[in-house]
Amino acid sequence: MKVYFIGAGPGDPELITIKAQRLINACPIILYAGSLVPRAVLADVEDSAEQIIDTASIDLDEIIEHMKVAHQEGKDVARVHSGDPSLYGAIGEQIRRLNELGIDFEIIPGVTATSASAAWLGKELTLSGVSQTIIMTRYEGKTPFPERERLPALAATGATLAIHLGVTRIHKIVEELIPHYGEDCPIAVCYRTSWEDQDKVIGTLKDIVAKVREKKFTRTSLILVGHVLGEGDFDDSYLYDEKQAHVFRPKVKPNKPRSVDDAQAHPTLKI
Repeated sequence: MKVYFIGAGPGDPELITIKAQRLINACPIILYAGSLVPRAVLADVEDSAEQIIDTASIDLDEIIEHMKVAHQEGKDVARVHSGDPSLYGAIGEQIRRLNELGIDFEIIPGVTATSASAAWLGKELTLSGVSQTIIMTRYEGKTPFPERERLPALAATGATLAIHLGVTRIHKIVEELIPHYGEDCPIAVCYRTSWEDQDKVIGTLKDIVAKVREKKFTRTSLILVGHVLGEGDFDDSYLYDEKQAHVFRPKVKPNKPRSVDDAQAHPTLKI
């Protein structure tokens, strides 16, 4: 028997991985975070699973109890979380309990809200000469933060920021970011990315507060900040630069362009 911590992705049922869907279909017991995971993700098992339990209204002890009972009965459990379970999935405390109980587990990664939101915005979050670093964080609330991880310290890096659980404090976030990024820095707030009712606002640190308040976003929103979101100039990547040789693209080129036919005739040939 095993507990599978499964990342269901940001909301769109088609953004779940093949492995995740296979395991959900195979497990007789389903525990899913109903406030964050759409029921449509479980459409294939509505009539076949022995139990489908929405954990939104139960606490950690009750969740673990369901896992213990399943373990005693020799049944696998699909513990379905939103996004990627290893990022703000609150699986650490569940894993600690399972280790204490001697119950085996496996983590199945999923598409993050950050990845899905960048795709929705049509943006690359790492642009040569602009930013090569993405910092995923959350705004300080009930969870205490060490000083080195507070937003001003992170903003001092100039990296692209993906801020979770902070939309209700958007005004404070803007105040702390402007000294490091400037009022004209692009920012996007993505609400329920990939769900049917997804929405977003795009602006600058100067005007985003008013735009967010007009939309009345109060939860389930990801804040992306950084100059990579703008329309400014950036350097071409070295990846496809003809002047930059690497193992798959030698500096001395063949007399004619390599083709798919060449690769099929010579399997060891790289194209």
